Formats: sequence, C-alpha cells, structure tokens
Amino acid sequence: MIDRKGFRANVGIILSNCDGQVFWGKRVGQDAWQFPQGGIQKNESHTQAMFRELHEEVGLNPDDVEVVGSTENWLRYKIPRRFIRWRTRPLCIGQKQHWYVLRLKCDDDRVCLDRDITPEFEEWKWVDYWHAPQHVVDFKREVYCKALAELGPLLSPKNSHPPEWVLEYL
Repeated sequence: MIDRKGFRANVGIILSNCDGQVFWGKRVGQDAWQFPQGGIQKNESHTQAMFRELHEEVGLNPDDVEVVGSTENWLRYKIPRRFIRWRTRPLCIGQKQHWYVLRLKCDDDRVCLDRDITPEFEEWKWVDYWHAPQHVVDFKREVYCKALAELGPLLSPKNSHPPEWVLEYL
C-alpha cells in the first residue's frame, strides 16, 4: 500500500532477548544487515502485518513473543534515487513504518529463517541494543535511531539514554 506521497506502509520489528540484546539479520545474498520489516497488506492492521512478517522472516509465532510496545506515529525514510523503480505505478519513494518492540518468550532455537518460500535473511545474531543504527544502510539510520530511542525505555531503563552520536538523528 503506497500513499499519495509515495510512501509504502510498512512495519518494523525490534526483537529482544532476555539479556536486552536485539535480533540482527543478514539479508539473503547481500552484505546488508537489518531488523525484520515488511509491507502492510490491504485490509491488514499494523499488528496483523507485524505478526505475519515475524513468522515469514523469523519463523516465530505470536505465542513466542511478548509485544512490549510500538511507536506512536509513522517513521519515514526516503529511498535513494538510484534505488527508486521509476517505471512502477504508483511510484514508491520511501517507506513509512510503524515499529514494534517484542521480547522473546521462547528459546532462540525457535528462530527459523527459511519458514517462507523466499527467505529475507540468511544469517542472524544477537547484538547490543544500540548496535543497529551504526551498521544499517545509511538511508535507514535516522528511522532506526528514532524507533530505538522511542521504544528502548519500554525494554530497560538503561535504553532511556541513547549514545551521544544518536542524538543528532533525533
């Protein structure tokens, strides 16, 4: 679903373990790492899309996680011009994302990257909470900083104080 301004509706997922680390996935065939995310389908709520994407990309079910919280508003990023598919209609210039933070309730051996016919990730690991914005593709960095800053305190009080370098993106 692409809105009139050209932004595709999407959900992002910050999946945390009991140690406060977060899931970090390597995209299939690329040297790019990111959080799970995916588009919201027509007649699908944000929460339904999040659980569908969680299952497709990470292989987890609703009973495997606790929903800790979500962002209050859409967070947007623009796709660099070189990645825009100029011949497609409607034209997509970026993503508007509703972010969720989840806590894993099961063993992490339940994570399964090939549950879907076309896997998104080929590898994954647990990383420190503020690792992602430093290592995600640059055009997503601001959205990652904003999502982590808004949702971090819901996981742990120590996440209430982002590293100084994150502040320039907030």
